[in-house]
Amino acid sequence: MKVLIIKMGALGDVIMSTPLIRRIMEHHVDASIWLLTSPGFVPLFQGWPRLSIQSFPRKGALAMLQTLLWLRSNRFDRMYDLQSSERTAMLCALSGIPERAGNHPGLAYTMHPHDRYTGQYHAQERLNQILVSAGVAPCYDPPYLPISDDAKARVRQWLKNNGLEDRRFVLMHAGASSKHPQKRWPYFLELAQELKTYGLDTLWLGGKEDQTINTSLSAHAGINTSGIFNVQEEAELGRHASFAVTNDSAPMHILSCSGIPVFGLFGPTNWRRTHAIGQQANIIVTDADTNANQLPAIKPDLRQIPVSQVMEKLNTTGLLKHT
Repeated sequence: MKVLIIKMGALGDVIMSTPLIRRIMEHHVDASIWLLTSPGFVPLFQGWPRLSIQSFPRKGALAMLQTLLWLRSNRFDRMYDLQSSERTAMLCALSGIPERAGNHPGLAYTMHPHDRYTGQYHAQERLNQILVSAGVAPCYDPPYLPISDDAKARVRQWLKNNGLEDRRFVLMHAGASSKHPQKRWPYFLELAQELKTYGLDTLWLGGKEDQTINTSLSAHAGINTSGIFNVQEEAELGRHASFAVTNDSAPMHILSCSGIPVFGLFGPTNWRRTHAIGQQANIIVTDADTNANQLPAIKPDLRQIPVSQVMEKLNTTGLLKHT
């Protein structure tokens, strides 16, 4: 049997899907398993036993045609579309694959949940419903992100070089996509300065797109690590941290692989749908968004979450102690 799994992006969604991908592989223990993803996410899956990887860009007519030709030429027996976008649904409908599991009822999929997904519950729950529709047991394991020995050694060496081997520190991601500036909590610097009184240094996480904000923040407190670590190394760095505080962003999901508390700040985005797996107890929201089963009438503003609320949350978890 030849099985295809589709997960094209984005980074946080890919990380959340990793335990589901493992579950599909466990279900098809004797099958040939392929993953179709975007080029940028190939490194996350290299080294997975039994998993073959194919990548195409997510956008463009040429990439669409190339992907379709690849799908039809490989003659898969079954596919799981964990992306279930309009683009991947069209690919599935035209793929010629006889068994197709996906997110929505319709011609694209032969196996699917009965209702349409509108964000009414967490994304992981919906992915599990797709699996169940195809006869696969659901999986609620934490994200799976293997860390190589080289990545572990590089992080240890960086900590040593920066005098952090024996120091307590926290990780913070103050950035967000330039398309969604409303997802940026504005009080990260004040929080870092407050945590310094507890003997906690701050490391500012992010990629090249976070360089500007992290340079500004680190001029007053903490260390700018923008662009220094890849995804696996960032997860390994998390294993050495006391905890993390992030916006609703990819690093929130990366650090959920680290086994530390990850406090996610949510305002205009729906935490019920996107909170890091295993971290629901650590979400921080405005008073207008505390009902676990009902969306607020107006999207809350992150400016409504004061530093004192975050500090109170950290104090109730027992993570803070003066040194």
